[in-house]
Amino acid sequence: MRPPPPPLLSLLVPLLVLLGGRAAAAPPADSRAQLPAPRNPKVRLYNAEQVLSWEPGSLSNDTRPVVYQVQFKYPSDSRWYDTSDIGVHCMNVTTTECNFTPSSLSNGFPPHFNVSLRVRAKLEDLVSPWLSVPWFLYYWNVTVGPPENVWVTPGEGSLIIRFSSPFDIPASLATFVYYVHYWEKAGVQKVKGPFRSNSIVLDDLKPLREYCLQVKAHLVWTYYNNISRPGHLSNISCYKTTMDAATKLQQVIIIAVGIFLLLSALAGACFFLVLKYKGLVKYWFHSPPSIPSQIKEVLVSGW
Repeated sequence: MRPPPPPLLSLLVPLLVLLGGRAAAAPPADSRAQLPAPRNPKVRLYNAEQVLSWEPGSLSNDTRPVVYQVQFKYPSDSRWYDTSDIGVHCMNVTTTECNFTPSSLSNGFPPHFNVSLRVRAKLEDLVSPWLSVPWFLYYWNVTVGPPENVWVTPGEGSLIIRFSSPFDIPASLATFVYYVHYWEKAGVQKVKGPFRSNSIVLDDLKPLREYCLQVKAHLVWTYYNNISRPGHLSNISCYKTTMDAATKLQQVIIIAVGIFLLLSALAGACFFLVLKYKGLVKYWFHSPPSIPSQIKEVLVSGW
């Protein structure tokens, strides 16, 4: 009697195990692992500088060069654009940063627009997933540096301060206002401002005193409710004020009075000495005795 045929399942199980083992041992259709995405993105916005940087994903035992691609978009548009559309070359770059600092006010991202960025890595025919960067708005997120080229001229009880703005901005969208922090050396700090001019005069100072100061710029977004973005203070510098006209006149009067009093004192001292030593003075200035006439005749005849 022939044994009954094995169940279908008992035949399929060894086949599936065999196929599964072969599948585990065989490489997938793409023999290379997926390319890891970049990580730790950072956007640096300092004055006019705008730079996106990131760290490369870890590639184990692979020395082939990796390039990166950066794209951007605005919230009002769902489409992503290459950075070449704004004149920035960040396609297939080997560095781990994209510098999209505008070369002029008419280039680059609009400073009052929200901007989203993303970056991915590329290795020959492999690409990594996109790494999205949180959106930024330049006027909202920029770090404003101190005013540049600060030049101070001491005046008569005053200090004349001149400087240049931290960076150029379109006058139709924003402006800078300035504050001066100043104090007499070892004194209490005071603040004056806001000033819209790049030339400031502190004219309430004491003459011939040393003052220290710092200048700070605020970026005011006039396009949107005058939102202000405070900047950093400039380095501390100290200067000594000169004399004003009143101080000069006062000094001349003091010197003249001093000379007059000194001469008067000298004259009084001389007069006192003459009175005290009157006899001695009379002796010093007494005419010498004359030679008697008899002796004088003898002397004359002898010659």
